[in-house]
Amino acid sequence: MFDEQLTITTERLVLRPFGPRDVAEVRQVIADGAHTTALPPGAPGHASGIGQWLSHGVHELWRSGQGIHLAMFSSEGVVGSISLFKAQWGAGTAEVGYGVHPAHRRRGYATEAVRGLTSRLLGEGVLRRVELRANADNVASVRVAEKAGFTREGLLRGAGFEDDGPHDLLVFGLLQGDGRPGLQRRIESDRLVLRPFARRDAFDIVDAVRDDPEINRWMTWAAGYTLERALEWCTRLAHSAGPGYGGHFAIEPRDGGRLAGAIGVQREDHERGDAELGYWLAPWARGNGYAAEATRMVAAYLFSLGFHRVHLLVARGNLASQAVARRAGFIEEGILRQALPVAGGRADAIIYSVLNGEISWQ
Repeated sequence: MFDEQLTITTERLVLRPFGPRDVAEVRQVIADGAHTTALPPGAPGHASGIGQWLSHGVHELWRSGQGIHLAMFSSEGVVGSISLFKAQWGAGTAEVGYGVHPAHRRRGYATEAVRGLTSRLLGEGVLRRVELRANADNVASVRVAEKAGFTREGLLRGAGFEDDGPHDLLVFGLLQGDGRPGLQRRIESDRLVLRPFARRDAFDIVDAVRDDPEINRWMTWAAGYTLERALEWCTRLAHSAGPGYGGHFAIEPRDGGRLAGAIGVQREDHERGDAELGYWLAPWARGNGYAAEATRMVAAYLFSLGFHRVHLLVARGNLASQAVARRAGFIEEGILRQALPVAGGRADAIIYSVLNGEISWQ
């Protein structure tokens, strides 16, 4: 059964159960006339019903053992809701549904919430399959399912019914283990897209590495870097299969342009729930805050998968990377002596970390 206090943090959202403290937020949603889309089924359409609904009604699904309703909170307040229902515990299956306030659509909140919730529950083994159904003519919902990594499995003719009559329903499914290790994963924010490497990235990598003193000082792999090595990385090594959740992401500005850099999950300890990140940024992309933003995005992604701790190792003399770690919300913990190879020898490493729940960037 789902934890009554199930709370999931993604890059921009906190998904948690509704409660009495949400009276003002729910009242505003109702005043906006958005309760039928932004709140779960059964939500009141009048302010007089808010108290009873927050205390009892919204929790009936959980009490029945069939699912749970969660609010989507962003820095702007309640932007929608997401629900798991029709849970079959013996089979390990459930269906997911969601709604977003009309004023907050087209920002990727629905995809982010679906990814966060399904990654957490499938990753922890609470469920083995999650199903999503969408009207075949609802292009936005179909796109959410696809971007969240679901596989289109079939069409149910006339299975949905709206005010204008019956609709065909598309059935999508996501199984435990689908998509690992992140070969097709994309993590998106308002400014950045973190995506798998492609062949075209090799030329930008070579340009970034060649003759750049910062990369060559701190990244031992940069010495004598060639286009052949870049092509091997972009087409093979960056996509190497393995047992973990981690992977390597190309950092790309959402508005287009050249490759900005790379970030990767370098080490994972699933028993301890700990992972290490590493990153580099191309000279032409520096000064925009991309490295700190990408670090926050990947850390939030790992937390959504159930990791407890994410850490960085930064060479003592690498002041730029130390500033990135602090801007990303990581806390300095101490020094690991001679822990990092650098050009010409080894350097002490400053270890920075952030714990799930220490979400100062939210």
